[in-house]
Amino acid sequence: MVSGLPVILALLLQSPEAQAPAAQKPASEVLGADEARSSIQRSSRWLVSNQHPDGSWGAGAMDSVQFTGFSIETYYDFQLAANGLAFCALAALEETPERRAALDKSLAWMLATRMPKRGNDWDVDCTWPAVYGLQAMVVAARDPRFAKPELKAKIEARGMEFYALLEHNQEPKGGWGYYEGPAVSKRPTWSTSFTTSAGLLAVLGAEKLGWKVNPKVEERAVRYIDECKLPNGAYQYDHSPVPWVGGESINDVKGSLGRMQVGNLALRRAGDKTITDERIRKALGDFFNEHKFLDVGRMRPIPHEAYYFVAAYFYFFGHAYCGQVINELPEAEREAWHQKLRAHVVKVQWKDGSSIDFPNMSCMQIAGTAFSILALQAGVAGKSPL
Repeated sequence: MVSGLPVILALLLQSPEAQAPAAQKPASEVLGADEARSSIQRSSRWLVSNQHPDGSWGAGAMDSVQFTGFSIETYYDFQLAANGLAFCALAALEETPERRAALDKSLAWMLATRMPKRGNDWDVDCTWPAVYGLQAMVVAARDPRFAKPELKAKIEARGMEFYALLEHNQEPKGGWGYYEGPAVSKRPTWSTSFTTSAGLLAVLGAEKLGWKVNPKVEERAVRYIDECKLPNGAYQYDHSPVPWVGGESINDVKGSLGRMQVGNLALRRAGDKTITDERIRKALGDFFNEHKFLDVGRMRPIPHEAYYFVAAYFYFFGHAYCGQVINELPEAEREAWHQKLRAHVVKVQWKDGSSIDFPNMSCMQIAGTAFSILALQAGVAGKSPL
């Protein structure tokens, strides 16, 4: 453990000036597309300049005081998931020579790196790289820049490896999680609505490409998310026959802000007719009206310590999928929603171009920066990158 102290101290002692957000803007302010493009430029420069020579980002090792005591595999799982997101983010942007070089190196690393594994009996964080590894391969397979037959075959093969890990770890109720439940078994027994929603989106993308995914996997995931859906528009954190509601509950709308958008997006793309434009509008309205609960939770070092048990890492995850679900509405409505979203993404961007919501973890800085690009690019490009 002593050998890790210099890394931890370096992270904790980074210059406040370097880490400070860009000029703060009131939460009520709306931003136009030009400011979004400027933010994206800063974020993409940070990603390109912080990529390792082998094409990866971050460290597959303990570099956080928050996650001491986890298995060594967990840190690699986090790194690989963040790299999948970084690839998706760069792939969504207009090509420049620097971005293209970074994108090519990233894909090469994703195709060559080893597959993730379960950390131990209770740690199933390998779900995250399975989700975002599969999503990255879906994005790569759709991209005409990677259409050469040999490369396309490698992308599909790697994508199916990530899919196989997802299928293997789908728990009996149909969801995906990242820790084990009360019982410990080879097949996990606990899952969350938001992990399942993100996983379902990746599976739907693979299915649309014609990859050989098991339709039962999709059906079980859809059923799980639907059973987490509450009448007030919130989604349960995890599936419970009797939802924990009332008081300051994580299943209240205020505690569900980071989950509502991805849940609606996943069910909508799966063909659920109950996810109407009106339900999406209500969820977006709640997201912005109650946004202060995400603001308060961001950068808190202890998960779920904020009001309504909001965790810091809900922030950029929620904003990224908010950007995608806005584009499910009629085109004439989208820009007004994107203007609100931009203000909350750009206001917390650091001066170096990166973004983070859960402190001290390199993988969260990579993921936060990628999520911010995906959130903003959805409004600039007029289509959803994910």
